[in-house]
Amino acid sequence: MRRGLQELSSRAGETMAGLMLVLFGGLLGVCSGVSANRGGYPSFTDEIPFKITWPGAEFRLPTSGALYSEDDFVIMTTTEKEKYKCLLPSLSNGEEDDDKGYGGPSPGELLEPLFKRSSCSYRIESYWTYEVCHGKHVRQYHEDKETGQKISVQEYYLGNMEQRSQSVPTKNIEGQLTPYYSVEMGYGTPCTLKQNLPRSTSVLYVCHPEAKHEILSIAEVTTCEYEVVVLTPLLCAHPKYRFKSSPVNAIFCRALEGSPLQPQRLTQLDKEQEELLKPPFSTNGVGWWKYEFCYGKHVHQYHEDKEQGKNIVVVGNWNAEEHVEWARKNVARSYQLKEDGAQKVKVVSHFYGHGDLCDLTGKPRQVVVKLKCKESESPHAVTVYMMEPQTCQYVLGVESPVICRILDTADEHGLLSIPG
Repeated sequence: MRRGLQELSSRAGETMAGLMLVLFGGLLGVCSGVSANRGGYPSFTDEIPFKITWPGAEFRLPTSGALYSEDDFVIMTTTEKEKYKCLLPSLSNGEEDDDKGYGGPSPGELLEPLFKRSSCSYRIESYWTYEVCHGKHVRQYHEDKETGQKISVQEYYLGNMEQRSQSVPTKNIEGQLTPYYSVEMGYGTPCTLKQNLPRSTSVLYVCHPEAKHEILSIAEVTTCEYEVVVLTPLLCAHPKYRFKSSPVNAIFCRALEGSPLQPQRLTQLDKEQEELLKPPFSTNGVGWWKYEFCYGKHVHQYHEDKEQGKNIVVVGNWNAEEHVEWARKNVARSYQLKEDGAQKVKVVSHFYGHGDLCDLTGKPRQVVVKLKCKESESPHAVTVYMMEPQTCQYVLGVESPVICRILDTADEHGLLSIPG
């Protein structure tokens, strides 16, 4: 039987139907739905990942993993009047006692070597640099260069001291339900927006066997209160902190009444994204200099003047063999997860060398291009930043939802397979 949007969203036990409205609405615009009885369904949280797939007529329900029933469905209609019957997975949450029989060090003791050796991790954003000195402080700063010298012009301490957690909480990190060990850092620089109360930061340590204590993310969760996620192999010795695959639950939407296999608007969006993936990628900077990134070719820095024309500086040129040699000594891929046996890559780094000669160093310019998957409400959004951590050695960051689709094709050296 047909129900309106208001009735559907307010009905108890219809959480998954409401979820479908959110997913379809965000993807395709206004839609309506009809659902079967779904009483007793667990509450939806962002810790449970979902993915809509569009199988053909020969599709058969999977016999392993989440259970499906032909009686558990919603009927969705797009703004183009395309209709789909979407089968919903039956979720169950089973927890194992991973700590059973474990008599090793506590998570705090496992991280103690990191705290004792005064180790610091850094993350460079478009304007700010973030410094996490483990067990000591979290600092946010911006440096300007003047005649070759670095002069700090802005600096805030986001937290000092430490208070360690005792429980084993979990959080949705990069789409996976992940246990973490929290260190609370307080007594930071006073915040004028909060009546001069000190800034504070929660540093969440997450097990990752191949990590080198790098900062995965940093966010201001509320005014002057921050959250930093740090990947470390030290926690992996504790069974309760090991990464557990949180498989994506598939929602199968089958076309009805002569509708296309998948909505026309989605098909068009896929084509537009494929075009964006094809080189060259052109990116613009802010201010005097602008930047051009041609994937697999070069990175240019340029300034256009009406009288003198276009002044181009070659920051780096692509050479696959040189990149592979560089990748063997550096991290070419970051934060690889296992999801149903498949690789999940969030960042790849590519080396471009042999740029124009630098007057200050007498050596060719070079740049590391970091391609990162960044979710956004706009599928075509692109964030670009250019940093110069050392003289004539650059970091170009390119972050976009478009990149998400190709990162899983990266090999062990970070080389991608891009549609031609």
